[in-house]
Amino acid sequence: QVQLVESGGGLVQPGGSLRLSCEASGNTFNIYAMAWYRQAPGKEREWLARITNNGNTNYADSVKGRFTISRDNAKNTMYLQMNSLKPEDTAVYYCNRWTPDWRRYDYWGQGTQVTVSS
Repeated sequence: QVQLVESGGGLVQPGGSLRLSCEASGNTFNIYAMAWYRQAPGKEREWLARITNNGNTNYADSVKGRFTISRDNAKNTMYLQMNSLKPEDTAVYYCNRWTPDWRRYDYWGQGTQVTVSS
C-alpha cells in the first residue's frame, strides 16, 4: 500500500501563504489521480483539489483562485500552494488518491495542521 506523508503546515496570519507537500512511497504514484483534503474540528473531511496523472486539475469552490495543486511524478510528490489564507482554512490537511468514493478510504496519513490566525 502506498504510504503518504504530508508536511508544510504551520501557523500563518490571514492573507498569508503556505506550501504543503505530500510524499508518496512506492512506484505507482504516477498512475493515480491525487487530491488534497482537509478536516476542520467538528466538521467532515472535505475535498479541496485534485490532479490527474497528466496534470489536469479541479478545485472546490471554497479554494478556487487561492490554492494551486501540482505534482512531480519523478519525485513521487504532490504540492498545494495556498495563498490568501483565511481563518476558515484552519484544518488538518491530508493528501490521498482521488476516486469518486474517496469518503470510503480506510487509509489516511497523519496530515499536517494549518492554522490561520492573527
